[in-house]
Amino acid sequence: MQALKVFYEDNHVIVVEKPNNVPSQADKTGDEDMLTKIKEYMKEKYHKPGNVYLGLVHRLDRPTGGIMVFAKTSKAAARLSEQIRNKQVQKKYLAMCDGKPEKAKDTWCDFLLKTERTNTSRVVPEGTKNAKEAILDYEILAYKEKTNLSVVKVNLRTGRHHQIRVQFASRGYSLYGDQKYGVRGRGKQLRLWAYYLSFYHPITKEKMEFEEIPEMFLQKKLS
Repeated sequence: MQALKVFYEDNHVIVVEKPNNVPSQADKTGDEDMLTKIKEYMKEKYHKPGNVYLGLVHRLDRPTGGIMVFAKTSKAAARLSEQIRNKQVQKKYLAMCDGKPEKAKDTWCDFLLKTERTNTSRVVPEGTKNAKEAILDYEILAYKEKTNLSVVKVNLRTGRHHQIRVQFASRGYSLYGDQKYGVRGRGKQLRLWAYYLSFYHPITKEKMEFEEIPEMFLQKKLS
């Protein structure tokens, strides 16, 4: 894994960049994950022996990159988790999709059902057993007719399994590089990035905002 990129750090929280294809926490692959990487960084920086506390309060899917906040104390973890439950934590994404959605901006509402066996989700009729409501807002930022690719900004109102990928794919606008639901960019990097994160500092209550737009979403990448 590349060197850890830290946007902000104090005694209570640490805000970092999660690269694409790195797990948020350890999984069955045994690949290096963000939780372990940050703990190692903290042990080395602060010369801490033994176990280091680090609270995982939210996740990004392995193929998705972007900004994440971790808690450095149990009190901070509890307060950040409460903010997430109360929808006070805001995450915005950039995605590159196949084609061009009909409207320049819109809100999509679907019901998603997750299949554990295949680790996939799909859109199902309302009222389907175990299905969960999924809502997002999107806005088209750029479109390249030659390649028929769009860059869209996405605001998640709900946080469902593979939500952005499934809602776009179900309408024929699958994300570029999506190996599960996509039709374009097979074998390429998934073009989905959590570019904006805001939350209230668990101790000072100050609103914290972070933004990073990677090169993969610049205009030249559409050509």
